[in-house]
Amino acid sequence: MKYWRGYIFAVALALLAWGLTEFAAAHGALVDMVYPYASRMIQDVLAEWTAALPFLLWQVLAVFLIVILLASIVAMILLKWNFVQWLGWVLTACSFLWCMHTGMYGLNQYSSDLSQDIRLNVTVSGDTITPLVNATTYFRDKANELAEQVERTESGDIKAPTFAEIAAQAADGFDCLVYEYNYPVFAGSTTPVKELGWTDMYASMGIAGVTIPFTGEAAVNPNLPTAMLPFTICHEMAHRMCIAPERDANLAAFLATTANSDPLYQYSGYFMAFRYCYNSLASIPTSTAANACKLLLGGLNENVQRDLAVYQNYCAETIDDGASDLANSVNDTYIQASGDESGINSYGEVTDLLLNWYYQFVYMPAHADDEDDNAFDPFDEGYVFEEGLEAAVTP
Repeated sequence: MKYWRGYIFAVALALLAWGLTEFAAAHGALVDMVYPYASRMIQDVLAEWTAALPFLLWQVLAVFLIVILLASIVAMILLKWNFVQWLGWVLTACSFLWCMHTGMYGLNQYSSDLSQDIRLNVTVSGDTITPLVNATTYFRDKANELAEQVERTESGDIKAPTFAEIAAQAADGFDCLVYEYNYPVFAGSTTPVKELGWTDMYASMGIAGVTIPFTGEAAVNPNLPTAMLPFTICHEMAHRMCIAPERDANLAAFLATTANSDPLYQYSGYFMAFRYCYNSLASIPTSTAANACKLLLGGLNENVQRDLAVYQNYCAETIDDGASDLANSVNDTYIQASGDESGINSYGEVTDLLLNWYYQFVYMPAHADDEDDNAFDPFDEGYVFEEGLEAAVTP
């Protein structure tokens, strides 16, 4: 019996985590009333505590756990421990960590969508190409405009501040969303993100940032192209604010960057929005979409073209296909196990949210006068009289 105790504990903890997710999936409204606020408070406390450390605590703990695992293997061999019993306790430790993750953060996957929290009510339907072209054109034009406002070197590259200065500026956008746009969902920790350690390893896997709920630390690769750095910083901060789905974290990053007073942040938001929408348009296998893509690229100014080239060169030089495939498989499994069936595809699903945002907050307000011209106004006596007279003389 003693050989199976570890397995019993591991199964019990795994069942507890599974039960929590099943309850959250079945009672989303009930969970949404309490859980996100409690989870966000935990992350706020942890973020404030770990902010004083000049290093990433979770990376130190990860190394410690690896050392403990290796030491236990050596001890098992030297002391002739029973392998079955040892494996049971290793599985118990893994189940405990997953159960802890589920309890303190993971159930945010089942809370209300960010679109509900920001009152995004428009859902664009029908022809998919025309609305997407309109939105992509808008994001391109905004990127063109803001690219001229970003300070640049003589060669045209973005003249970036230090990573610490960029990270500290991120709070401005989130504060604007909370106090000016009245979006309380962003009232989480605005403690600056940290620099991600082991950057070469993460870069080879195509990982730009990591947020670990156990320590409340959000970290970003400081070597990212400057045009995408503010967006990525806000993405990881959104995760720390318990906005768990990747599509929602991307939308949060767009909102936070474009609401920021710094032109570099605003540019990063529209630059990344253009990329996401353009990639979605390019994935549509029709000649109409292909022609639209050519026109969109042709309308980019030199600065945006240069920043796109910098991004593409960065990916080509740093990402290893094998490491990236492995990381994507692990991340896909993690996201699906957390409750999002889309897996890593959820990153690109932000395009739908950006499209709906564009039509609700840009297109519809700009065309409100057009709709008003055709609307019936019962207090317009001239309108009522003319319509009534026309109706009276019509046989």
